[in-house]
Amino acid sequence: MISQLRLTLLVVGVLFIAALAWWERRRPRQAGGALERTQAREPPVETPARSVREPGLALPQMRARDPLPTEALPIVELPHDLPHAPVLKAAAGLAPGTGEPKTAEDGFTSAANGAAASNSEAGVNGAAAGPRTKAESPTPAETAERANGEPARTPAARPPLPRESLPELPPAPPLLVEWPPDRQRRVLALRLVAPLSERFAGRSLRQALAAEGFVLGQFAIFHKPDEERRAVLSAASLTRPGTFDMDTMDSQHYGGLSLFAVLPGPKTPPQAFEELVFTARNLNERLHGLLQDEQGSPLTAQRIALLREQLSAGISS
Repeated sequence: MISQLRLTLLVVGVLFIAALAWWERRRPRQAGGALERTQAREPPVETPARSVREPGLALPQMRARDPLPTEALPIVELPHDLPHAPVLKAAAGLAPGTGEPKTAEDGFTSAANGAAASNSEAGVNGAAAGPRTKAESPTPAETAERANGEPARTPAARPPLPRESLPELPPAPPLLVEWPPDRQRRVLALRLVAPLSERFAGRSLRQALAAEGFVLGQFAIFHKPDEERRAVLSAASLTRPGTFDMDTMDSQHYGGLSLFAVLPGPKTPPQAFEELVFTARNLNERLHGLLQDEQGSPLTAQRIALLREQLSAGISS
C-alpha cells in the first residue's frame, strides 16, 4: 500500500516537473508573439518631412560706368612781377554784337593783356606816388570828389542816444503810529503762540505778516495800516525784548506773537476788535499755531463773544 502511494507521488511529481519545464519554455514565445502583435497594431511613427532649403535670391552685380572723359582747362602762365592777380571784367570775354562769351583761351588772353597794360600805366605814374596797393583803393568819398571836382564831406558823428531809465516809484508815505496817552489808552490784545515744543521760523513769520499787510515800523515792531497809512493793529514778539530785526529775522525762531489794537485809534472799538480777531485767525491759518486771549486762555467762540460784550459794556459806561 505504502509502496503504491510512493510510486503514485513519484509519477505525479515527474509529470508536474515536466509540465513546468514545458510551460517555462513556452512563455518567451508567447511574449515575443504578443510584442509583435502590439507593434503591428501601433501606427508607424511619422518622421518629419525633410525641409527643402530654397536657394537665396542673389542681387545682380552692378558695375559703375566708365568715367566720363574730363576736359582739361587751359593753363595760363602769368608774369611773376604783377602786384596782384588780374580780375576779369564783365565785358571782357564777350564777343562784339553777341551776348555769348568767347572761348576760354581768348578770355584769359584778354585778361593777361589788360593786366600788362595796367602794369605799364602803374610804372609810368608810380615814379611820383609809388605803386597803389589793395588797401589804398579809392574810397566812395574820393570817387565822388573826382566826379564833381569838390571835396567830399565826411558825415558828422552822431551824438550818443540817451539811455532809457525805468520810472522810479514815489516813496511810500511814512507810517503813522499815533497812540493816545497812557491815561486815555486801552489795549485789546490776543496771542498767537507756537505749538508745544515748537517755535515759529522767522522767515515763515515774516511772510505771514507781510501777507496780512503788516510792515515793520516804529518801535521795531510790525504795524498794519489803513488806507491813510495809520496804524490800526500792531504785532510784537512774545520773546523778549519783543522787537524784530529784518537783517536777522529769517534765521531766528519765535515763540509767538502778541497782536493788539490801541484804543482810541483810527477805527471804532467794535471795528478794531473785529479786525483784530479776523487778522489773528488768518495768521493762525498760515502759521498753524494756537490762539489765546490776553491771559493765555484758549480763544474759543464763547470767549470771543464774552470779550465783545465786555467791550460794549465798557463803551456804554
